[in-house]
Amino acid sequence: MPTPPRVLILCTHNSARSQMAEALAREAARKAGLELEVHSAGTEATRVKDDAKTVMAEIGLDLSAHTSKTLHDVPDPWNFDYVITVCDSAAEACPVYPGQTVRRHYPFMDPSGGSLERWRAVRDQQSVQFGAMIQALKDGQDVPPSYEDSPPVPVA
Repeated sequence: MPTPPRVLILCTHNSARSQMAEALAREAARKAGLELEVHSAGTEATRVKDDAKTVMAEIGLDLSAHTSKTLHDVPDPWNFDYVITVCDSAAEACPVYPGQTVRRHYPFMDPSGGSLERWRAVRDQQSVQFGAMIQALKDGQDVPPSYEDSPPVPVA
């Protein structure tokens, strides 16, 4: 039996966007009936932000057991099928992966310091993007190359 595809979502601190994306991708895969191994990490570890936990709880996803981690804390960190960066600094700092790894960059605005509405907007954008990614994987299609067409996040 083939092993499930492995996905790594990278951000700078693994405290907000990557944590939310990890939970959203995992939930989208579960709903689609797609076996998928999803991890998130940062170029440095801090803590998972309370606002991320709050807006994810609003849609039934619990981040309370999530911890901020670096690539070195992730199992088999050099063996991923997909590496997705969700912020520009992580995209620039992302290590080189072997040829079989597909890299994508989905830049989402940093909601840190913003209102819960801003956090919700980022969460909702990620839900659409990672839902499209999971659907593509389920359908055997290429993972969307970017998220350039995302609507701007309101600054509230």
